[in-house]
Amino acid sequence: MNSIKQFVLLLIVAIGAFVFFNSIYTVDEVEQVIITQFGKPVGEPVVEAGLKFKIPFVQEINPIDKRVLEWDGAPSDMPTKDKLYISVDLFARWRIVDPLQYFLRLRDERSAQSRLDDILGSETRNAVAKHELIEIIRTSKDRVPLRDATLSTTDQDADMGALVPIEKGRKLVEQEIFAAAAEKVGVFGIELLDIRFKRINYNESVRPKIYDRMISERRQIAERFLSEGNGEAARIRGNRVRELNKIQSEAYREVEEIRGVADAKATEIYAQAYNQSKESVEFYEFTRSMAAYPDMIGDSTTLVLSTDSDLFKYLKGMTPDTK
Repeated sequence: MNSIKQFVLLLIVAIGAFVFFNSIYTVDEVEQVIITQFGKPVGEPVVEAGLKFKIPFVQEINPIDKRVLEWDGAPSDMPTKDKLYISVDLFARWRIVDPLQYFLRLRDERSAQSRLDDILGSETRNAVAKHELIEIIRTSKDRVPLRDATLSTTDQDADMGALVPIEKGRKLVEQEIFAAAAEKVGVFGIELLDIRFKRINYNESVRPKIYDRMISERRQIAERFLSEGNGEAARIRGNRVRELNKIQSEAYREVEEIRGVADAKATEIYAQAYNQSKESVEFYEFTRSMAAYPDMIGDSTTLVLSTDSDLFKYLKGMTPDTK
């Protein structure tokens, strides 16, 4: 009899322990819980961490993450306003702020990720289709392009290499996508925290054409640099020749002036030296005439002089060499 009582007592204790352990549960710091009874939510969501109680066997717990979650979409091809197909890779951050609404509409994170794929993908396509490629590539409309410090101000002010003016830029395009998508995902109890373009690339079908156009534009710029360089080189060479001729002309004029002054000075010295007496004047005339004879008379030279020529007077007294 005592053994039967002990068995019954142990059975009651075991059943009580089982019921007790089935009626308690813990809520982690990074999660929130929805209590369901026969599949339907009951009561308010449990958002405080700790040890909690529920009706055993009837109620079930449904943990929901309350951390910041990641959505990373697959790259998708889409056209821009200027009819260029690009591959856009987008990522976002979100969290569950209304667990009851989230549970009723989506149930789990897999469904939430699928719905985010649809909403964010659709809004990204709409935003990309409304803007030209430059609007999506450029960070913002206020970005100032870098300039080569070796270029002159005139070259920098020219159209060469100038960026196409834009109205918004990638940041504002991201904000447009965020505003449109945040409103749509809010009905699921989800708060969209942020979205960003992770990568934007040209579609494989249009990439060679884009690269060819970029190469063509760079070649045009190179040809312009080359043309301007050749023109500048020709101008420098022309200036060099002109300056050289000017220097040579001025040098020749200065040399002739110095030579003329020197000849005048030499003539003055000669005049002062040989004008001392009548004999010195006659000696000067004689030496100058003798110095001039070798220049005027050669082996086959024939002179026709009058008898009263000043040059002939020194030849009258000469006798030919008979040897």
